[in-house]
Amino acid sequence: MPKICFLGAGSTVFAINLLQDILHYPALSGSVIALHDIDPDRLHATEQISYQISQSLGVHPTIEAHLDRRLALQGADYAIGMFQVGGYDPATITDFNIPKKYGLQQTIADTLGVGGIMRGLRTIPVYLEMCRDMAELCPDVFLLNYVNPMAMVTWAINRATAIKSVGLCHSVQGTASYLASLLGLADEDINYLCAGINHMAFYLRLESHGKDLYPKLRDLITQEKVPEDDRVRFDIFKRLGYFVTESSEHFAEYTPWYIKQNRPDLIESYNIPLDEYIRRCEVQIAGWEVLRAKIKNPELPVDPQAMAERLTAAGATQKEILYAASLLGNVGNQEPSNEYGAQIINAMESGEPCVIYGNVPNQGLIQNLPKEACVEVPCLVDKNGLQPTQIGTLPPQLAALMQTNINVQALTVEAALTQKKEHIYHAAMLDPHTSAELALDQIWDLVDDLIESHGDWLPRYQ
Repeated sequence: MPKICFLGAGSTVFAINLLQDILHYPALSGSVIALHDIDPDRLHATEQISYQISQSLGVHPTIEAHLDRRLALQGADYAIGMFQVGGYDPATITDFNIPKKYGLQQTIADTLGVGGIMRGLRTIPVYLEMCRDMAELCPDVFLLNYVNPMAMVTWAINRATAIKSVGLCHSVQGTASYLASLLGLADEDINYLCAGINHMAFYLRLESHGKDLYPKLRDLITQEKVPEDDRVRFDIFKRLGYFVTESSEHFAEYTPWYIKQNRPDLIESYNIPLDEYIRRCEVQIAGWEVLRAKIKNPELPVDPQAMAERLTAAGATQKEILYAASLLGNVGNQEPSNEYGAQIINAMESGEPCVIYGNVPNQGLIQNLPKEACVEVPCLVDKNGLQPTQIGTLPPQLAALMQTNINVQALTVEAALTQKKEHIYHAAMLDPHTSAELALDQIWDLVDDLIESHGDWLPRYQ
């Protein structure tokens, strides 16, 4: 059976979900699972839970835990990237706090905007080091990248290395499930075709048993039944005619229209959660502390009220509290997640085909987007590997909007691969949200401040 390497296994909750998915498949249940992280506490936690999952499922994988990345990668058939360079503190906090000094507010800051640019510049050099290790230690490995900023990172890997890879996200299948629920349908009752770039792909077709579902979605607008936390996406749907994959809080910062320091009324009317990623990180940290205590004393029951109070103090929603409780109480017994990672590995190993949405080089797949861009399209997976679907031409308004984001992605990748500082300025000046808020001299100063604040988290630029 294959050797599967988890790069960033200290992302314990995500690693748990993927491992449970993998071990549910008979063809993968005896795999070698090589866990790698640079944080020994988190690595140990994931290792211990991995044993619990295996026991619960009645399967017998070989679990390895490595602080040494090269040992983890040695002979790997698959590698799964799930790490964050710089972590919450100091990197993410810096990405939010420095722009605030210039009046630039963000929601998530992991995909685009100055936050996404800096995250990409931190991440790409580290990932390329990993890929150099792969080229030496496991040259035939297949890399499944879950690391954001997805399009930038995957683009850089494809351009600078020969490692076979795909970028993965849950926004396509997650939003499809969400839309089905909104319309009172089961997931299996809808069919769709989606394409674009990561976090900005659109459903070109959305149907149920051959009937177009878009009229029913438009009815939600006319009947004023749009969900309170999804006003941005429904506004874009109304104006462009197609529904986008990524959430409203994400999408609000990919455009120049919704977050404006001199228009607080927009923030209120579209219900945009500023600093949302900061809140989520605080919740995740609180959840990790509860999880670590459970791992140290697995027989000790978790006090639901104490856990809820701790997570609430960190800003958790009721949904997040319920999820944490479910995770702690059902290790190894959860239903498979909607992530594509395990499906891909199973399809390649067993030959049982599946269709996933992957981020791959645009080699003639979408004709009105740049050929060098990283695009998100349906892909058939079987023993022949990953086979992307040719989409053709996107509606022109969608391609035009995507191009504004591709500009930033391309320049960030260029800066990372050439280490030319000028391209960091260029990426920021062409970012839709940043350019709508700041003058050019402010953008230059902001970039300088961010580079200085990141210090050794970034390479030296020319």
